[in-house]
Amino acid sequence: MRKPSRLILLPLALSIALAACGSDEAAQQPPPAAVTVMTLESRPVTLTRELPGRTTPYLIAEVRPQVNGIVERQLFREGSRVEAGQPLYQLEDASYEASTSSAKAALARAEATLESTRLAARRANALAEIDAISQQDKENAVAAHRQAEADVGVARAALAAANVTLGYARITSPIDGRIGKSTVTRGALVTANQAQPLATVQQLDPIYIDLTQSASELLELRRALAAGTLESTEVPVTILLEDGTEFAHKGTLAFSEVSVDPDTAVSGCACSSTTPTKC
Repeated sequence: MRKPSRLILLPLALSIALAACGSDEAAQQPPPAAVTVMTLESRPVTLTRELPGRTTPYLIAEVRPQVNGIVERQLFREGSRVEAGQPLYQLEDASYEASTSSAKAALARAEATLESTRLAARRANALAEIDAISQQDKENAVAAHRQAEADVGVARAALAAANVTLGYARITSPIDGRIGKSTVTRGALVTANQAQPLATVQQLDPIYIDLTQSASELLELRRALAAGTLESTEVPVTILLEDGTEFAHKGTLAFSEVSVDPDTAVSGCACSSTTPTKC
C-alpha cells in the first residue's frame, strides 16, 4: 500500500516547483525602454562670430590757427559739446583790423580815381567828335579809365583778403562734436598751421567700431557665399562692452577691408552704431 502513495505525491511536488520558478522569471523582466523620437527638418541658421574691436570717432578734427597771434580768450568749456562754426578761441586782432581799415581806404581811393577817369574819358570822347583833341589824347583817357576800373577790382580783392585774415583771428569749430582739453592758455603765442593742435573735436554719433578677423576665416566665409551655402544679408552687430554687458544700440557692418596685414594675417572691418545721446 505504501508504494502507490509515493507515485502520486512526486508529480504534485514537481508541478509546484515549476510554478514557483515561472513566477520568479516574470518578476525579473525589465520594463520597456523609453524611446525619444526626433523629427529632422532643414531651416536657415544664423552664424555668429565674436570679434575683438575698438571704438573710433566718426569724425576727428584737430583745431589749428590759420594766422599768427596771441590767445586773448578761450571761448569754450573743456569736455563740452560744440557745434560747427562755434567760436573756440579769440586771438588779438588789432593788426588785422588795421590791415582791413587800410584795404578799405585803398578801395575808396581807387573808386574815386575811377570816377575821375570816367568823367575824363567822357569829355575826351565829346571833344574828339569835334576834333578838339587828338585821337591819341582820347585813347589815353579811355585807357586811364579802364586801368582805374582794374584798380578798383584789385582793391576790392585786397579788402576781401584782409577780412578773411581778420576772421581767422577768431578760431571756430570745424565740426559738431565733443571737444577735449585745450593745449594752450590765455596769452600763449600760436602760429599759422602749427604742428600741435589747440584742441581736438570728436564726433561720436554715429560711432565706428574697428574689428579684426583672421584671413583664413574671411576666406572660408567668402567661399561659402560663392558656393551658395550661405546667404549674404544685412549683417546685424551686437556690441558687447568691456565688462560683457550688451550695448543698448545695435550696429551694422559698414565695410570690410580688401587688404590683409602681412604681419598678423588679419583683415579689418568696421561697423557703425548710434549712441544714446548726442556726443
